[in-house]
Amino acid sequence: MALNNTYDDTYNAYDAYDAYDARPVQQETAVGAAAQILLLVLLGTAIGMGTAGWLTGLAFALASWAVLSRALHRSRLPSFGPANRVTLGRATLVGGVTALVADSFSGAPPVSLLVGLTAVALLLDGVDGKVARRTGTCSPLGARFDMEVDAFLILVLSVYVATDLGPWVLLIGGMRYAFVTAARVWPWLTAPLPPSTARKTVAALQGVLLLLAGADLLPRPANAGVVVLALGLLVWSFGRDVLWLWRTSRVPRALARAAAREPAAR
Repeated sequence: MALNNTYDDTYNAYDAYDAYDARPVQQETAVGAAAQILLLVLLGTAIGMGTAGWLTGLAFALASWAVLSRALHRSRLPSFGPANRVTLGRATLVGGVTALVADSFSGAPPVSLLVGLTAVALLLDGVDGKVARRTGTCSPLGARFDMEVDAFLILVLSVYVATDLGPWVLLIGGMRYAFVTAARVWPWLTAPLPPSTARKTVAALQGVLLLLAGADLLPRPANAGVVVLALGLLVWSFGRDVLWLWRTSRVPRALARAAAREPAAR
């Protein structure tokens, strides 16, 4: 009887797995891609966006749709959720900022429009997390989605500010991606980190400080000082986390070496 129950439970689990319908959540990503294209049309009409802006914006929309659709299919979420909708709206704004930054290489950028889109995206950064907690829809996919949108916005802002202050600003946008690459070589970097208010604060300040420097409200030396501050805070935050991960990774190895020596000592 126990064997039969186990078999039936397994069978039902596979039935539920196979019965998963991905169409509702996939439709949400399609709506997001359509909203991204609509925003590009509006921007193109307003400022006469050039080829670089259009191609970059469309590439962002296509890549975002493909990556998010694949992630949703693998996670098998029953619904997209209100928090992910907020993050998807932020991603749409980031796509617009990306198009404007790409277009700025061939002409004077509409600073006020770029600052406005970026400011709204930054203001919404704390909204999706609150919505997820209040609606009980927190998920690893949602946290990762939010993180990737943040990281890409910082990278795009770094590129924009670097055109004025120099390529060293790209260290800010590239640091998170360098960390992810390093984790492929040193797996101990993938261990979960403890919650940290300081880490969240530093991450939030990166976008604010880069936006301040990109808004061209301050003299160039002051903008450079703002970006140096952002870079210094980021180096401190990453350095602290890497040191914690390294120290933590040494404990299991030390225990393993001690266990290996113990039989020999006996």
